[in-house]
Amino acid sequence: MSAISAMRREGKRFAPLILRSSPSLDQNLIGARSISTQIVRNRMKSVKNIQKITKAMKMVAASKLRAIQTRAENSRGLWQPFTALLGDTPSVAVKKNVVVTISSDKGLCGGINSTSVKISRVLSKLNSGPDKETRYVILGEKAKAQLTRDSKKDIEIIITELQKNPLNYTQVSVLADDILKNVEYDALRIVFNKFQSVVSFLPTVSTVLSPEVVEREAEAGGKLGELDSYEIEGGDTKSEILQNLAEFQFSCVMFNAVMENACSEQGARMSAMDSSSRNAGDMLDRLTLTYNRTRQASITTELIEIISGASALTG
Repeated sequence: MSAISAMRREGKRFAPLILRSSPSLDQNLIGARSISTQIVRNRMKSVKNIQKITKAMKMVAASKLRAIQTRAENSRGLWQPFTALLGDTPSVAVKKNVVVTISSDKGLCGGINSTSVKISRVLSKLNSGPDKETRYVILGEKAKAQLTRDSKKDIEIIITELQKNPLNYTQVSVLADDILKNVEYDALRIVFNKFQSVVSFLPTVSTVLSPEVVEREAEAGGKLGELDSYEIEGGDTKSEILQNLAEFQFSCVMFNAVMENACSEQGARMSAMDSSSRNAGDMLDRLTLTYNRTRQASITTELIEIISGASALTG
């Protein structure tokens, strides 16, 4: 938070430069000598400070990314067996849809949060109808800020500051259990950003069906997964087994989604801060050129005045 506050302070100091376009600056250089070198020096100082902050934020994001990336890749082994067993069928038509939108609590990380919100809104429209309803479960401040503008009445649960402490499966499974207890659903659609590389992430939607829908689709002949190829032994009925599997599947998918999104967030922040640092460097080069031209013009003007005065005295 201190780095962001410092960026805001420097941004306010640097605002006049941003508001003035470079052509106007060049026009002043061509015919006027009214540009103060002190103003340009202050602008150069502001840009240098911003560049230091963005470089520091890039290094912090890189450090966090290394810590999360391995855990995110390992978490993929949790939900993949459930996908093979119960399937992932987003096209199944159900009445009660719950869209779980996962975002970050902080900004300065590109467009990953806007992408998740856009996909959530599209899913809501696709699953809307006279006999259907779509509700939201929001994880993260950024999705909360965007979705509460136009869908406040459809929001069931809002969870923030999820990444305040290091993420683990126990923490996410407790959240998943709270969601299942407080939300009625036929299908849970988890929207998140799957990490691919530092400069690439893939918006993803994972679907978890309720045990009743899984059983209904299986009886109707729909191919959901490999569950029908296994025999059920013991005293538990198929409905009880499906209930346990669905709950465990949702917690595993949620854990992977949160880890993948956290990884994508840090990668996007690295890219954004790297671009900001390079832009600050380019702006600093232009300001340095402006400063040198202004100083040289001032020196040349003074020399001309001295020579003209000497000539007048001798003449």
